[in-house]
Amino acid sequence: MNMAVQQIRIGLSRKQDCSYLPSQQERVAIILEKELHETSQYEMLLANGFRRSGDAIYKPQCEQCTACHALRVSIADFQLTKSQKRLLAKTRSFRWEIRPALDNRWFDLYSRYIEKRHSTGSMFPPRKQEFYEFAQCSWMTMHYLHFFDGDTLIGIAITDVLTDSASAFYTFFDPDYSLSLGTYAVLCQIEYCQRYNKRWLYLGYQIDDCSAMNYKTRFQRHQRLVNQRWQG
Repeated sequence: MNMAVQQIRIGLSRKQDCSYLPSQQERVAIILEKELHETSQYEMLLANGFRRSGDAIYKPQCEQCTACHALRVSIADFQLTKSQKRLLAKTRSFRWEIRPALDNRWFDLYSRYIEKRHSTGSMFPPRKQEFYEFAQCSWMTMHYLHFFDGDTLIGIAITDVLTDSASAFYTFFDPDYSLSLGTYAVLCQIEYCQRYNKRWLYLGYQIDDCSAMNYKTRFQRHQRLVNQRWQG
């Protein structure tokens, strides 16, 4: 681990039931130094397994569990799988663009997504202010990857864009589509990284025992951060 990261001051959250593994309790380490809350420092922290939520930068620090592994895709080595090729063929008429602000139709889309896909989660019921506190960041320029079917907005992927990498922060989409729009959103973010010469796309944490996360491992080649060493 980078020596600068070893020496930073952190705060520990209270223990609470894990959102992904019901038999476990979760706790996170939160970075306290304000000078680390800026884009170039955050890129270094991402490479050491941290993520952000709103303005806060955190990392799992659970006592009895090490199931969370940071995962990133190597853009130079990325290869489409057969199923991803089929998905791109089916979505050939779709388009995507990066915008500096959310489309004014975003909340209806977000609400339907939460109500159908995450009605038992912490974001239910959907609230604008709660979403803003979770997603927006005062020390980073926000990027919103919008994807469309014709003129219809069908999804938004909040993407943190850094010097050498990008981070897939949060995605929501039309829950009534039969296509795998979550996978499509990642493919769009990979294409963005390819266009703008980014080395990595960070996909957050992977927990193998959480089936909802397993789509991340289908993006090859990817690496996992295990015991502070990237493997894969």
